[in-house]
Amino acid sequence: MIIPLIFILASAFSAPQDISALQTEDIKNPETLGAYVREYYKETPVLANIAWCESRMRHVGKDGEIFRGVVNDKDIGVMQINTRFHEATATDMGIDLYSLQGNLEYAKYLYEKEGTKPWKASKSCWGNK
Repeated sequence: MIIPLIFILASAFSAPQDISALQTEDIKNPETLGAYVREYYKETPVLANIAWCESRMRHVGKDGEIFRGVVNDKDIGVMQINTRFHEATATDMGIDLYSLQGNLEYAKYLYEKEGTKPWKASKSCWGNK
């Protein structure tokens, strides 16, 4: 029986419950970050699928700078939250979209408010998972 690589990687990493337990190198590593994101969104796994499709589980690049969208550089972080449309609301809510915790938290807020609509451009990727 062949076990998919993503399953092996996911089981090899134990995602910390507390984001403060993640080290800088963990956040730069898509496998480690992916395990954390899957655990964070275990109640809403579609958001973990969206994170994979939007950023390939990257919040920062190897240089430590925030990961930005290729098509739109206003899309940031693992969940590719568009700062043009969401930064003011996030700031009013006390959420820092540039932090991993804030990016994930705001995506959960968006999902609760609008469902998957904010990520409809990548639905051809996550909609089949």
